[in-house]
Amino acid sequence: MLPIVAIVGRPNVGKSTLFNRLTRSRDALVADVPGLTRDRHYGRGRVGEKPYLVVDTGGFEPVAQQGVLHEMARQTRQAVDESDAVLFMVDARAGPVPQDRLIADALRRSGRRIFLVVNKAEGMQPAMAGAEFHALGLGEPLPVSAAHGEHVPDLMDIVLAAFPEAPEPIVEPGRRPRIAVVGRPNVGKSTLVNALLGEERVVVHSEPGTTRDSIHVEFEHAGRSYTLIDTAGLRRRGRVAEIVEKFSVVKTMQAIEEANVAILVLDARQEISEQDAHIAGYLLEAGRAVVVAVNKWERLTAEARNHTKRVLARKLGFLAFARLHFISALTGQGMPALLKSVDEAYAAAMARLPTPRLSRVLAQAVAQQEPPRSGLIRPRPRYAHQGGVNPPRIVIHGNALERVPDTYRRYLERFFREAFKLQGTPLRVELRSGANPYASRARRRR
Repeated sequence: MLPIVAIVGRPNVGKSTLFNRLTRSRDALVADVPGLTRDRHYGRGRVGEKPYLVVDTGGFEPVAQQGVLHEMARQTRQAVDESDAVLFMVDARAGPVPQDRLIADALRRSGRRIFLVVNKAEGMQPAMAGAEFHALGLGEPLPVSAAHGEHVPDLMDIVLAAFPEAPEPIVEPGRRPRIAVVGRPNVGKSTLVNALLGEERVVVHSEPGTTRDSIHVEFEHAGRSYTLIDTAGLRRRGRVAEIVEKFSVVKTMQAIEEANVAILVLDARQEISEQDAHIAGYLLEAGRAVVVAVNKWERLTAEARNHTKRVLARKLGFLAFARLHFISALTGQGMPALLKSVDEAYAAAMARLPTPRLSRVLAQAVAQQEPPRSGLIRPRPRYAHQGGVNPPRIVIHGNALERVPDTYRRYLERFFREAFKLQGTPLRVELRSGANPYASRARRRR
């Protein structure tokens, strides 16, 4: 399981700036206005040697008793409870303030590993930037500049040192597919889990996981074995019909990391929400094979169904590789076809692509459309080989490939996907340029 790192502090100390720096994104809004972040934001950490999840929180007011500040404090406490480590951010230029001491006391009682991060320390001597913060009693202050990235990689090396290396995912062909059923609350995940486990000729066995109540349910259907990674609160077979929906973003993200295939459940009666798009985007980022299940389809009129299809095509176009199923988990409509698509997506995610054929397909793609020139230079892809599975990764070697635009990379992805019929899985294309054999000779001439 990936470690979870929460960023906590009073308003306007730079928590969202650090979140964006760690995730290499702009997911969190940043402005010089206190209290801009109110809800928790989640992302995949990209700074540091080990993978992890990072959580951005709103300004922490530990003593707030009501209103928005109380709700923000509740959200922050939940993020701390979910976390394995906490980055407590303070402002080097403002120095310690009474609210910092209140937060320090609250974090000490949490029992989590706390790292005191002194932000906005650019241009300051590290010892001077952190000197006053020793009084908080949380160990050695760690000065950084989230805005400029100074010492942020060093910070994450310290934070992640205590966590083990992430185990390699189980991706060997022939193993049972590991399926995560994900989606926001009240879209019918629990009903879908029941439908998957309650059909005829199904054998069920559940085992509690080792971290954060992750539940693995082994079942068989039509002679095929599966493992369901539950995010809907399933406990044991005897209570399958009494599942209570429990939604946690962390549980969903952890389940996605463990799975080979994710079934993204949407509610046909509701518009695609920001939370839906966030989960879908994380599936793509994590490289998981995806099947989209639009649930409660039986409740829509013909006109509403056409509208929903148009909205899905517009808002989830980045999941065009995934099969789309319109189902009713309550009545069982569409369930056999859904599992068939899970099998197809799993096979595509684990596909072994022979090097000779990859290189032939690359030659066909280049013959059909060459990479565009970059100045006087035209990139020259030469050959390709497979670099991994789940998702399939194709490594292309050649000359000047660092000049290939993203549009051409997407063209190659589509070409390979169609050639190898990789339906249901993302595909990664990695470009590697060979060293120029004449570079040293050119330098000697100069």
